[in-house]
Amino acid sequence: MNSKLTLRMDEGLIALAKAEAAQRGKSVSQMVGEFIDLLGHVESSEQKLPPVTASLRGIIKHADGSEESYKKYLREKYG
Repeated sequence: MNSKLTLRMDEGLIALAKAEAAQRGKSVSQMVGEFIDLLGHVESSEQKLPPVTASLRGIIKHADGSEESYKKYLREKYG
C-alpha cells in the first residue's frame, strides 16, 4: 500500500531530482523509494569494493587509510 510523503528541498535540488527522474524514466517518488530501500540492504564497504580495489586494500603497511598517513608513506618511500 502506498502512502503520501511530502519532502521539502531546495528548489535547485528539486529541479535536479525531476530532471534525473525524467532521464531514468521514473518518478522522483520511485527514485527516493529505491534509494531508501537500498539503505536497508547495504553490505559492508569491504564487500562492495570492486575486485581490483579490494586486492589493493592493505597494501601500505601500518597505514590507517588517512591522507596524512599516505603522504608520510610517500615521503618515506621517495624522500
